[in-house]
Amino acid sequence: MALSGSVTTCLSQPVHYVICKLGFEKKETYDINNILSGNSEVCWQAVTEHVCYLESDQSVDYIKSIRSLGPVCESVNLHFKSLTKEQFVIQYASWFHWTNCTEVFLEVFDVLQFTEATGVALALMKLTSCLERALGDVHLLKGNNCPFLLRDLLASEQLADVFGQAVMNVLRVFIGSPYGLNLRNVLWHGFASPQEIPVKYCAMLLFLTAGLGQLLQTYLLQTKSVLVHRPYVIFISLEELDVFPLNNETLSIAEELVKLSSFVLKTMLPFWIAAFTAFKQSRYADSVILLLPQLEVGLRLLFTTTNKCPNRLITAESSALYTTFDEMLAKHLDNEEINQLPVVLEEPAMASDFLWDFLNHQEGPRIRDRLSHGEINLETFPREVANQIVGFAITLLCRFSDEDMFSLKEHMVIKPLMSCTSCYQSRFHPISRLKKQVLECMKSIHLWPELPTVPEEQVQMIKGLEENDEANTLTLMISEMISQLQQYMPQTCCSSGDPVHSVLSERLLMELCDMHICTLYSPRPVLEVVAVLRKISTQCHQVSQQVTASAGLRYTQWVNKTLRSRQRHNYLRMLNSIKFLSPVLRLMLLLITLELVNVHSVCKKNPFDYQQYLKFLKSVLQYTENLVTYTSPEKNKWDETMELTNKALIKIRKISDRKLMLMHLAT
Repeated sequence: MALSGSVTTCLSQPVHYVICKLGFEKKETYDINNILSGNSEVCWQAVTEHVCYLESDQSVDYIKSIRSLGPVCESVNLHFKSLTKEQFVIQYASWFHWTNCTEVFLEVFDVLQFTEATGVALALMKLTSCLERALGDVHLLKGNNCPFLLRDLLASEQLADVFGQAVMNVLRVFIGSPYGLNLRNVLWHGFASPQEIPVKYCAMLLFLTAGLGQLLQTYLLQTKSVLVHRPYVIFISLEELDVFPLNNETLSIAEELVKLSSFVLKTMLPFWIAAFTAFKQSRYADSVILLLPQLEVGLRLLFTTTNKCPNRLITAESSALYTTFDEMLAKHLDNEEINQLPVVLEEPAMASDFLWDFLNHQEGPRIRDRLSHGEINLETFPREVANQIVGFAITLLCRFSDEDMFSLKEHMVIKPLMSCTSCYQSRFHPISRLKKQVLECMKSIHLWPELPTVPEEQVQMIKGLEENDEANTLTLMISEMISQLQQYMPQTCCSSGDPVHSVLSERLLMELCDMHICTLYSPRPVLEVVAVLRKISTQCHQVSQQVTASAGLRYTQWVNKTLRSRQRHNYLRMLNSIKFLSPVLRLMLLLITLELVNVHSVCKKNPFDYQQYLKFLKSVLQYTENLVTYTSPEKNKWDETMELTNKALIKIRKISDRKLMLMHLAT
């Protein structure tokens, strides 16, 4: 890791030339009045004239275009510097309303006045994020699906129809094309240091955004359209994101660690200091925006060092891939060799699981994607999320600090932070989500005994209601199946008493769900099985919710004597069905959890047996789906649920007797 001190740039020589030098080669002064009318409207034709095209195929010649636009950008920058904040607001503020982020763009103007390098880079990251989101909203005026990647969005016919192809080509010179300046990507992926981003490009993008607002206003008036902004993503269940304890004292120590940690490239140090400062100032979105690229570049340094590919530390050319989080978190390199990065991390599963949780898993916060694509309201970004990114960053600073930093690493506020790394388990992997689903469903069923019910003497008074022994038969079958399953359960949960009541408990499922299951690099068969198990769990929960709702409603109607004769009989049949539905749903949850605990055993099955096993799981899913239908308020087919359940239990017992389930393979 000594390499960090010797790295002076993460931009390859050609990329460094394009960003830092190409736009400065033409020394002429450009008159701002050529591209700006008296009422502060952008003269787009004059701007688009500076975009050059290749003779061969009339595609954009990015090198010539950047060189030609250089003086224009400088003129725009000087123009903005000549304005007071009040003048800027009067002349330009209304043209940013289409972005739904007017305040962010006004802040960019403030940054331009002071030209502090870290602030300019941060402003550009926020600007490109908000601009991308706004352009996506415009795209949806004419199309159903918005492209995920900025380069595809800027190249879309929909935006060309609204703004004109020539205007879109101007934008692509600055962002969205690997052949242009590509400012968004080099910043969001941590390749550019603060000093390597010319301020005039930030000014130009601010100017172009206002110009787009002017064009859009004309388009909306002509087409009588209304621009609708997609709602922001809102983080829910923030308590699930709580991992690292953090306070001001921790941050103070981190500010010392960052100056000495080999995880930090010295050229990037200002970003780290600015990130910690932003967090202390409660600017949580700014803090995370600054830190995420630095986590990426620090891990890239580790990745390239441990995998012996130092050339991958710098920006690749437009013809090659960047080394980004996705590749660094993969199990294999692109040459199929094992990725050594997890090995070099002291707690490999923790670090990788945390990064997968917070960045990649579809049900996780996906912070980097959502921030960089403008899906999150920057003003209300939650401290809880920022807390975890900052906390994780500090653990990496500690992990890759010299031994002479022992006193700081052993500090009383740092040790608890580090201890969190050793016990972290994924929270957003499908396996983890299934555990959560199972426990939530069990809690729902656990409330059934509290449901209001009709006194037995009133039931006896109803004529024509025969005693149904089938419910008792099903309960007996369930008891026998549980007795057979006990050998696959933790010994502490086994019982010689009534299996239904003593074994099918919430405590058993909690103990099973507490068992560690590897989530990192789950093979495809594991994920496919977990996906079906999750669907079964979802259906079970749906049944529980329907039973709870129906029982409450029917009891109220019974008490108020608003049920007709047929409805009264149906209600009593429901109460009879609940006697077996509770144990059967709990049995389903137990089977799901036992299969989950042993899910990696599925890899032992040959292709034929695997397909047969999947077919069995899908038949169980079909049963639970039918159960949802029969117990719905619209159907109320309670007697049919018994017949349905009887067939399903016979099939499950047959498979269990043949020892074809995953729990059998694991023993």
